[in-house]
Amino acid sequence: MPLQVCMGASMMCTMGMAPSSLVVLPINRVMTQEVPDANIMDHIPMVNIMPFGMCMSPANPEVAAATAAAMGVLTPMPCIPATPSPWVAGAPTVLLAEQPTLDNISQLMCIWGGVITFETAGEMTVNVP
Repeated sequence: MPLQVCMGASMMCTMGMAPSSLVVLPINRVMTQEVPDANIMDHIPMVNIMPFGMCMSPANPEVAAATAAAMGVLTPMPCIPATPSPWVAGAPTVLLAEQPTLDNISQLMCIWGGVITFETAGEMTVNVP
């Protein structure tokens, strides 16, 4: 069952080497456990989408240049996400600020060929004994 995604959700990119956390600004004024909920428009690089460590995509110009300088040996370079399009597909029946809410099965495409997916939805529950 899909879960609503909120600030702090853990993400991974297929071309990245480390996980990253989703950053959601509180502009939509809807919270889950006191953290902002996300919609499909929360895809802005270096605002919502932080780097995934090193990038391994040969489509990334920095990786391509470093690989060429290393005589063809793939040379990862620092990740700078490039995500100009919204998340796909979100939850179209649940709107947040007139946009579909973001759920944990949504995907985001990076122009360097990476596919960003969620590892956790950001919602944490704590059982108190």
